[in-house]
Amino acid sequence: MSNKVKKTASSMSFSLSRWFRKISTAQPSSVIISIIVIALAIFLFSGGLFAITTQPPYYAYIGNNFYFIWSRALQGSSALGDQFVSETIISNALYAMGFVGLLAIYQSTKYAYKPRQAYMMLIIGVTLLLLAYIFLEFAIDAKV
Repeated sequence: MSNKVKKTASSMSFSLSRWFRKISTAQPSSVIISIIVIALAIFLFSGGLFAITTQPPYYAYIGNNFYFIWSRALQGSSALGDQFVSETIISNALYAMGFVGLLAIYQSTKYAYKPRQAYMMLIIGVTLLLLAYIFLEFAIDAKV
């Protein structure tokens, strides 16, 4: 029985060392690293860290109206630092939409041999980027 235990222990240590070696020498692809960095930047820009640390309310229901953006209607003087969780989600989606627009514009440059497809990708990218910018400006204007 002791030989069987020794054999199991030795093979287990070998498999653990092999597993550890695979993990320590693994190199993630540059695409995965860039997606993680971009997602982290969008999360920080949209105020995700603020929403996690302060735990603000999701929305306000005042006078038979829902408010998803903290504005002067809720308080005498609105500060740009006050926000609802819904604002974080909205700004996160709009930043992501703008980034997808930038990616579409970048992808349109790769289709030089297909001008129709390149033009469509360019139009879609510019539209997404402009919509994200307009809605973000509207949200900031609604706050102040």
